[in-house]
Amino acid sequence: MSIDSPVGALLLAGSDAGLHLIEFENPRHPMAQCEQWQAGECDAIRVTAHQLHEYFAGKRHEFDLPLAPRGTPFQMDVWHTLASIPYGRTITYAQLANQVGRPSAVRAVGAANGRNPLPIVLPCHRVIGSDGSLTGFGGGLPTKEFLLRMEGALPRAADLFG
Repeated sequence: MSIDSPVGALLLAGSDAGLHLIEFENPRHPMAQCEQWQAGECDAIRVTAHQLHEYFAGKRHEFDLPLAPRGTPFQMDVWHTLASIPYGRTITYAQLANQVGRPSAVRAVGAANGRNPLPIVLPCHRVIGSDGSLTGFGGGLPTKEFLLRMEGALPRAADLFG
């Protein structure tokens, strides 16, 4: 199922196990879809669409969804840790690596973050460079900036220029 959002169309895929994929229109790392995934006829997708609409309307700060991402054990650790980053906050890749228990694996953590199959819900957009820069994001840097400004993690342009 594809839904409209302020950051463009989002493709949702899931199964009875839960949500497997949220993909931007022009993904940096397109995900191969599995035969078992459904594109609109399962509860996980319907609930996800509803909660994403609430999120973009500013009415939802946390997601309560059945998630079923597929990845390596290391990737799963990184993605699970992403879920703990609060709405409206950011952390650095180094902080994420520390939280995963792999402080010397910043690049590997960044790579796992970049392969997150459930962006927004597992908020990889909340991870920034150590100098505060907005680096790498599967939906593109303008989307990352939009999401962070929407959440109040970055000042809005109107706040900067008064």
